[in-house]
Amino acid sequence: MVKTMGNGGQVTDHSIQVRLLGRLTLWKQGAERPLPSSRKVRGLLALLTVTPEALSRSRICELLFDTSTDPRGELRWCLSKLRAVLDDASKQRVNAAGDSVSLDLSDCSVDTNDIARLRAGGLETLDVARLRELSELYAGDFAAGLELDRNPEFASWLGAQRRQFRADHVAVIEQLVDRVGEQDQNDAFAYLEKWLQLAPFERRAHELLLQRLLRTGRVREGEEHLAATIRLFEGEGLDWMPIRECWRAARGRTPQIIVQPPAKAESQRPVAEALGAAQRRASICVMPFTERTPDVTSGGGLANWLTEDIITRLAKLRVLFVIARGSVFALTERNVPPDEAARLLNVDYVASGSVREQRGRLMVMAQLAEASTGRIVWADEFSYSRDGAFDALDEIGNRIVLSLAGQIEIAERNRAVLKPPNSLDAWEAYHRGLWHMYRFNDEDNRHAAHYFQRAVQQDRTFARAHACLSFTHFQNVFLHWSANRDREIERAYATAADSIVADDLDPAAHWAMGRAQWLRGHLDDSVHELRRSVSLSPNFALGHYTLGFVQSQEGDAHAAIEASDISRQLSPFDPLMFAMLASRAIALFRLQRYEEAAEWASKGAVRPNAHVNVQAVAVNCLAAAGRVDEARSLLTLLRRNSPDYCVDDFFRAFRFSPDTQASFRRSAARVGF
Repeated sequence: MVKTMGNGGQVTDHSIQVRLLGRLTLWKQGAERPLPSSRKVRGLLALLTVTPEALSRSRICELLFDTSTDPRGELRWCLSKLRAVLDDASKQRVNAAGDSVSLDLSDCSVDTNDIARLRAGGLETLDVARLRELSELYAGDFAAGLELDRNPEFASWLGAQRRQFRADHVAVIEQLVDRVGEQDQNDAFAYLEKWLQLAPFERRAHELLLQRLLRTGRVREGEEHLAATIRLFEGEGLDWMPIRECWRAARGRTPQIIVQPPAKAESQRPVAEALGAAQRRASICVMPFTERTPDVTSGGGLANWLTEDIITRLAKLRVLFVIARGSVFALTERNVPPDEAARLLNVDYVASGSVREQRGRLMVMAQLAEASTGRIVWADEFSYSRDGAFDALDEIGNRIVLSLAGQIEIAERNRAVLKPPNSLDAWEAYHRGLWHMYRFNDEDNRHAAHYFQRAVQQDRTFARAHACLSFTHFQNVFLHWSANRDREIERAYATAADSIVADDLDPAAHWAMGRAQWLRGHLDDSVHELRRSVSLSPNFALGHYTLGFVQSQEGDAHAAIEASDISRQLSPFDPLMFAMLASRAIALFRLQRYEEAAEWASKGAVRPNAHVNVQAVAVNCLAAAGRVDEARSLLTLLRRNSPDYCVDDFFRAFRFSPDTQASFRRSAARVGF
């Protein structure tokens, strides 16, 4: 009888042992027993052992026997082979009643089950001795050497199991490295070397190894390891600079501890840390989408085209740190999964997806996950007719990019709101400002300006924060929240100029300048800046919307409608949706399409956060369409919220030609506005 550790550490006896990590083996009465030579039998044993619930016969056939002419017959044969090695007079362990199949190994020792029991309370609850015991259970890759030809479904499942157990092993090793004391240097180095065998691109493992080599005086070995690491990372297109900087910093600190007063060394540390925090941006890697169409090879096709398009479009938005295509494609070629790639690249978010054809339709699945937790932040599936695939992919690329950027903005904004205000870095202060800015009232606008000012004080190069600060001054003018209109116009212009100086390629910088120039009455300059904004990033919805906003009043009304439609298609859940709808309504009003204008304006007026000027647009458009009762009801609501607002305030907010203004006045007079 073989004795192993059971729950609570007590010793229990097992007549059968199954080992799935490393070479798949089965032991009875302390002696290894040969398993059937069939790879499918051993694959079935691995599958059923790690699957806690019963599996349907159809699911097993999909995984193991999808190319068989008689999959259920082959499954019955494999089950008979398993019964021969697992069942005995004392117990029937293979259960295949009805349509479901399972194994009852409750009286057996299974290494993966032993691992699960040890890890159940969390690695942090285990002492070093238990961690060592746990580490020894990871004897190798899951079902090492077990490969099935022409079984892509099983290969995918097997790869996922191996990645999961390898990641779990790395987590155990990392705990041991952190908790093995200085007196156990040999063990520490052994665990670090094992860590790097399992995860050769894990930056922290390299940095810890270099630091320990330096502390033990093995400088030459450290230099040799650094050189080898640089060659390794360079060959895969990965950034090795942080590892080199860690080595240099560690070497630089060693003599300073001896010759410099501690106070001086401490006074220098926060400066570098504050600089790094001030320039922080959320980062994302877009892993190559997988091609799931059977007759398309993995070396290219629509999936790679879509991936490159998404990476390029995200980079053009200029608000995120986007990992270059070379790095993500290199990792994919090494079969590194998205979650591991995100950890290696040290990013905040990872996007992934797939492309496939199904019955004449193009199906694209995409998802966004937090790298640190693995939590799915957003997922969606897009379906289009296969005809005109590249046109469909262009639209899908637009929707994916805006969804990724929008969901990251929401996640970062919500995170910033929950942090103490005094602890915010520039990136967090910017997102805290966005949270207030999108509420469209005087008090929140002041709070937004405060946080944007904090962001640019910490990071003068933060173009997007300058641009949003300009927007708060625009709001003060447009919604009559400041008595000094001229001063706010100039502040809007000055902060927009700061944004362009910080980053002339940020579409938001030119969006802010376009608004400021409109406030100053420079229509041509405004349109030029807004067109520059959307040319820099065709996916920048606010640029399209503001171009429509400006043109709806004084420019080309047809172009305004088109710009408004593009902005809504790009960002269907935008906080400024009410303004996009109102801009379209104004353009329709100028074209004397009053009924359409009333419909679009009414939609805008009932949107969340719709402000008084948008409600006024709806009142006038409804009146022009002859829907007087609806116009008066909305006017009553407007006056209840803003009792001093009058038609002159409406004309102070917008810039209409004399003819358009006269038309609006006639509409307003119909309902006593």
